[in-house]
Amino acid sequence: MTERKTSPLPDIAQLQSNSLAGLVQTEIERLILEGDLAPGAKLAEATLADRLGVSRGPVREAFRMLEEAGLVRTEKNRGVFVRDVSVEEALEIFEVRAVMDLYVGRKLAETATPAQVRELRQLADAMDRAAKAGQAQDFHATNLAFHDRLLELAGNAKLVATYRKLVKELSLYRRRNLNEESMAVYAREHKQIVKAIATGDPEAAGQAMFQHVMNSRARTLEASRRTAAGAGAAAYAQAEPSPKAARGKAGRKAAAAAT
Repeated sequence: MTERKTSPLPDIAQLQSNSLAGLVQTEIERLILEGDLAPGAKLAEATLADRLGVSRGPVREAFRMLEEAGLVRTEKNRGVFVRDVSVEEALEIFEVRAVMDLYVGRKLAETATPAQVRELRQLADAMDRAAKAGQAQDFHATNLAFHDRLLELAGNAKLVATYRKLVKELSLYRRRNLNEESMAVYAREHKQIVKAIATGDPEAAGQAMFQHVMNSRARTLEASRRTAAGAGAAAYAQAEPSPKAARGKAGRKAAAAAT
């Protein structure tokens, strides 16, 4: 009787390296999502390895995983950069999220327990306090936790994985939109979502979540247009000579004509 051959176990060093790469990925992702590594920033392999106290191998593997997650991009002969999400891509992400949130709202209105509603209400209240205090970083973190908890309570693992990827990509753009006015609006809409879920009305809860995301999309588009208009006005002002400079130029022309 011949012995059955088994596949060799993975090398311990390889397992340790893969595990370490996962930890490195998590830390770099945190730095990106918290804004310490800004969109467009170049990620130096050696610098990050030294900062995190690891060799360059795990950092290289972490870059590959972060690229799959949509948070970094690799440019040939140039290196690795934090992705800079365009407004067009951000608007598309909002549209996909809105459809997913419509389902989540309907589902939770039918299944959420009183204890779960209380938990969601506590998160919404925390966002309201952060908005009133002007604490954008705290608001952003609690906002992510609020939406992530909504997903978890919906109980669809595939939805959670897809949604989280979209949220992380959108975070690369959306942090620019947080100010006292927008945080107050978001906080109010979150309270409306919780109220709709608590009433047990699937249609109202689904529409509250859908409209919340589409309102965010509209605000993002409007902010982008204002920014573009401001940049255009600034460029025009730089190109257009001041009245004093124009008079000086006219005077020089007249003097030249008289000679």
